[in-house]
Amino acid sequence: MTDATNGSHATNGSHATSGADAGRASSPAAGSGTATLEPVMRASGLVAGYLPGVNILNGCDLECYPGELIGIIGPNGAGKSTLLKALFGLVSVREGSVTLEGADITNMKANKLVQAGVGFVPQSNNVFPSLSIEENLQMGIYLRPKKFSERLEVIYDLFPVLGERKGQRAGSLSGGERQSVAMARALMMDPKVLLLDEPSAGLSPVRQDETFIRTRRINKAGVSIIMVEQNARRCLQICDRGYVLDQGRNAYSGTGRELADDPKVIELYLGTLAKDVDAAR
Repeated sequence: MTDATNGSHATNGSHATSGADAGRASSPAAGSGTATLEPVMRASGLVAGYLPGVNILNGCDLECYPGELIGIIGPNGAGKSTLLKALFGLVSVREGSVTLEGADITNMKANKLVQAGVGFVPQSNNVFPSLSIEENLQMGIYLRPKKFSERLEVIYDLFPVLGERKGQRAGSLSGGERQSVAMARALMMDPKVLLLDEPSAGLSPVRQDETFIRTRRINKAGVSIIMVEQNARRCLQICDRGYVLDQGRNAYSGTGRELADDPKVIELYLGTLAKDVDAAR
């Protein structure tokens, strides 16, 4: 796989941005009337890993502006899920910073991040199987119990089927239905930004499409989303902007369409990522 540190794969006329400037050049604030807009979440120069002296992220940057849906794609082992966990305080950040609406939240504990307005949906083990759907949703707002009824009405509007089956035990649901419960629970706290870790993983093509449609609907309802996704092409179709990670660094950045149409991104990543998805099925 290519070394993403030097941006040597950028071609003249390519819309996507490569190398060290990938985190900044394609932001909506650059060269537009929104230059003073503050990102809802920003990661700058993140260096992080699970073992002492072993870094998975090697200077990663990311910006998510209010109302955006950001897609993160890249080969297996690129650091995509590690990036989300670093944003949510589950992996220690050794260098760099994470901010939420300008406030430093680097290495903040997960419960404090939820209070501050960050929601997180892990890829697996993301529901309480012995609890009902409604009890799972109640767990999502345990920090603000007085808001339960108010938020429940909003969630059932977004996920009507959950309201119809609210008494059903979560462990009896299909993979796609459990994913809906996990997303709904994270939304109970009305987060400023929602972090999704591979929401379509392990789902059938039909359920994947439903998940992407639901994700876009949540975004259109006003929730900023940062999504790591294995289905790279589908992710780029629905996201406003995307980041391609390679070896824990930004390799390319641009709008979803720019990345999907960029010859180098197609050559170096999209074909390989499609094979990875097929192999996982």
